Amino acid sequence: MVVLHSSVYRGPVLVMLSLLFSRVFCQVVTEVNRRSYPTVASFVRTYTTSSPTCGGTCDDELSVVTPSQLKVMLSNHKVQLFDVRNPDEYQDGHIPQAVNLPLNIVEESLKLPPKTFQQTFEVKAPGKDDDNIVFNCRTGVRSGKALGIARQLGFHRARHLQGGYAAWVEQEGN
Repeated sequence: MVVLHSSVYRGPVLVMLSLLFSRVFCQVVTEVNRRSYPTVASFVRTYTTSSPTCGGTCDDELSVVTPSQLKVMLSNHKVQLFDVRNPDEYQDGHIPQAVNLPLNIVEESLKLPPKTFQQTFEVKAPGKDDDNIVFNCRTGVRSGKALGIARQLGFHRARHLQGGYAAWVEQEGN
């Protein structure tokens, strides 16, 4: 009979336990996202992803649209503008052609089938390859978070309005 020393098993056992715990953690995160608890899901996503998520800090030229650039896009009708503020903020004033898509439902909304999205928001669903998707909020923080969510979902060409609605009003008026 051969007796093996327990230290031989320690390495593989630790690896298996690590994989088991990470699998359980992934299942928990998936379940939380499935049930659409935006605050918990956003928190978990912020601290568990390795890809850049913006989170309100996407200010490079590929991530932002200035108010003057947005004005041109609006005049050419070449923009899918999503206002991620709460409905009451949106009702108090918004950029023309903006569709209200509150931050707490951005992720689940962008996952909707195109037909369902169009029925819900009365506009064409954005496509992952579209380069005319722009998010805006009051100052650019929430739209940066929406941009991070969109990019994680594969909308890599989406952007957000630099300075938000406040910058728009300051530069372009209401």
